[in-house]
This record gives sequence, structure tokens and C-alpha cells, in this order.
Amino acid sequence: MPSSSVSFNPRIRRAARVMARGGVVAYPTEAVWGLGCDPNNPEAVGRILSLKQRPWQKGLILLAADISDFAPLVDRLDSGLRQRLQESWPGPVTWLVPAADLVPEWIRGRFETVALRVTDHPLAAGLSRAFGGPIVSTSANPAGKPEARTALEVRRYFRDHLDEITPGRVGGRAQPSQIRDLVSGKVLR
Repeated sequence: MPSSSVSFNPRIRRAARVMARGGVVAYPTEAVWGLGCDPNNPEAVGRILSLKQRPWQKGLILLAADISDFAPLVDRLDSGLRQRLQESWPGPVTWLVPAADLVPEWIRGRFETVALRVTDHPLAAGLSRAFGGPIVSTSANPAGKPEARTALEVRRYFRDHLDEITPGRVGGRAQPSQIRDLVSGKVLR
């Protein structure tokens, strides 16, 4: 099913509405299940951090369906850096992009960069489209535990502490996205 039509799926639209109202949802990504919320809602982000037992200083990934969703951040980059992004997206690369003051501290953590990814997973992209822009994307697992690869594992970790679990399955990738610094090109994960 093409990702553009997924955003019209009633369950995906419902999950997007839940996030718009401050809720936390679980959804499949390329390799693992993710937890997501509205990145501009500090309370929702705080819930995710609490569920994961993750310190805010580590920062979070923002996931989108299209590079244009990150326009305020990528349009100010030089053409070589923009081309690097375009050549790898959509796909399994998360780039650390200079954030300046455009991104709230509760998303970028202690860093001057923000982690961005344009997903090629149709359900994750559909969720971002239905939401209307980038969403938080962090693995659905408590700190120190293996990443959830099924909806059942998500339920085991978080029981009824989530507002919605979308339908679907993870993509065929064995590992979560690679994380690279955009300016240096250095691979961090």
C-alpha cells in the first residue's frame, strides 16, 4: 500500500488525532517499533521520556514523510549538505542537523543538533502525513531493554500506558537507522 494512501487509513488518522491531543502512540518503523508524539508538546515528550526511563539530555529523533517537512531546518543549509540529505532519504539514515534555536531543548537535548529522518516505512510515513508534519520517533523499549519488534512486545513493555498502538509490522531491516553527523559525515551508530 503506498504511504500516501496509508495516511487515509482510519486507524492511522485516529493515532494522528491522539498525538494532536497530546497522546503517545506506538507505531512500526523500518526495523523496530517506535513511540511517537507531537514534538511541540513538552508534556507528551515528557511522558515518552518517563516511559522509556530516558534522560532528556540524550535528545530524540524527529521523523517525517518528506524532506519538505523539515524545511525550516534544511532550507538554511548549504547546497552540498542538502544534497547529502536528499541522496539518503527516504531511508534508514538519521542525520544530526544543526538546530540553533529552532528546535526546543526537550527534543534536541543537550546538543546543538537535532536528529532527523525521512522514513521509507509506509505506516510511519502515513502517520506523519496524517499528523501534518514531523513526529517524535524513539524506540519502543525501556532503557536497557531490547527494542520492541512486535506490537505484542510493545504491550508487554508499556501495558496500558500508551494512548494508541497502530496496526502494522516493522519493515525488513535488521538494525535501527544509522545515525550520522551531517556536517562531518561521521557515523555515530
